[in-house]
Amino acid sequence: MAYRADEDYDYLFKVVLIGDSGVGKSNLLSRFTKNEFSNESKSTIGVEFATRTISVDDKYVKAQIWDTAGQERYRAITSAYYRGAVGALLVYDVTRHITFENVARWLKELKDHTDQNIVIMLVGNKADLRHLRAVPVEESSSFAEREGTFFIETSALESLNVEHAFTEVLTQIYRVVSRKALDIGDDPAALPKGKTVNIGGKDDVSAVKKGCCSG
Repeated sequence: MAYRADEDYDYLFKVVLIGDSGVGKSNLLSRFTKNEFSNESKSTIGVEFATRTISVDDKYVKAQIWDTAGQERYRAITSAYYRGAVGALLVYDVTRHITFENVARWLKELKDHTDQNIVIMLVGNKADLRHLRAVPVEESSSFAEREGTFFIETSALESLNVEHAFTEVLTQIYRVVSRKALDIGDDPAALPKGKTVNIGGKDDVSAVKKGCCSG
């Protein structure tokens, strides 16, 4: 998939990475935005973000992906971190069951701070460590089904499904937004899983670029 100049885009969507410390959020981000992986696991301090522009239905969608530390002591940044997000990857480590148990708490925090119709992808990372698996696929998929989120397993190390995880979230956001632009957003049957995404608020990073799609 071609990488494009940062300023050349039709839509800008803010996507957040959340989940416990050490589950691989930063490596998922660097694999998607730079196709890099680092074996040196150092905790993210504060907030970092990276961007990448992809093509969806002949439109250029720029993702601004925010990554933060999963440790409790950095939780004070939450409201600003979540503001304007229209997509989220909720990441756990398939080899550490406690990181999956904490997913419910992260999901509640996400829903407390974002629009109710945010597109959420549950991501089981480190799927390459098959011999160390502690979270069965069935357990995660049934949780995702119950909570109305998407679900995928990835390996940032092997570059397995990383591209798909991010592009699926961006595609789903784009489809909701483009349907709203066509004034058929009131039809729940026309939306993926009945989701809608409100864009363009005052503090909202995720907005249609000026000049695009204005009637």
